[in-house]
Amino acid sequence: MKVYGVFGDPIEHSLSPAMQNAAFEALGLEACYHAFRVKPSRLKEAIIGAKAMGFGGLNLTIPLKETALQMVQPDRTAKVIGAVNTIAFEDGIKGYNTDGIGAQKALERYGIQIRGKEVLIIGAGGAAKSIAYQLSQSEARVSIANRNPEKAKDLARKVGGKGFGLQDLGTLVPKAEIVINATSVGMKEGDPRLVDKTFFRKKQVVFDVVYNRETELLKDAAFAGAKTLDGVMMLVYQGAYALKIWTGLDAPVEAMEIAIREELSKR
Repeated sequence: MKVYGVFGDPIEHSLSPAMQNAAFEALGLEACYHAFRVKPSRLKEAIIGAKAMGFGGLNLTIPLKETALQMVQPDRTAKVIGAVNTIAFEDGIKGYNTDGIGAQKALERYGIQIRGKEVLIIGAGGAAKSIAYQLSQSEARVSIANRNPEKAKDLARKVGGKGFGLQDLGTLVPKAEIVINATSVGMKEGDPRLVDKTFFRKKQVVFDVVYNRETELLKDAAFAGAKTLDGVMMLVYQGAYALKIWTGLDAPVEAMEIAIREELSKR
């Protein structure tokens, strides 16, 4: 049986095992997928160990995506973004990033067009980099707001967008057609609000990459009349592209979504 896994710290919240194991079952593959807590300082050893033990592939989540870049042979997308979320071992140790295409496919699934839209991305970490790059490639007009404005500006320069600090959200949020939280804020109950609820408006799309709970960001946006999306379908589609990289097979997206929704209902 081929073993796959996801590395992260924390990792207890991950729904990837439920999702990928459902996919393997639907495809009739003799494979299993597990979550492993790995600290950034031990990531290189963990990746090499996984390869040595014959793992079929890995996913990486917070806070390992950027650290892994120096430990793999990145493809063009991962190299440009500066973050890796998928590793394959078939020919060396190769790194990919499927977060951006996962986010775009999630938006498109709900009929949301990207081209020409004013998109505000909150955050400048691994997920934000991937999403900003992907959406800019699809001709969105991208702005990035981050706690550290210089990081936002640096990312904006790479994708042809504009960078700001969080203090500018009062101006940026009302103007945006699509608002994306690409940070981990909201993952835990009691996390501080990133955006004042009065900034949202009707006809906006508000997308939160957090998937383990309905965040305050989404609740506030829905109250204002905005269309809201949680991070479940981004997780599904990034996982589907990862599975394609590992096996060459088209992923059973519906089975993967059902598995995630069922797991969430138990928590």
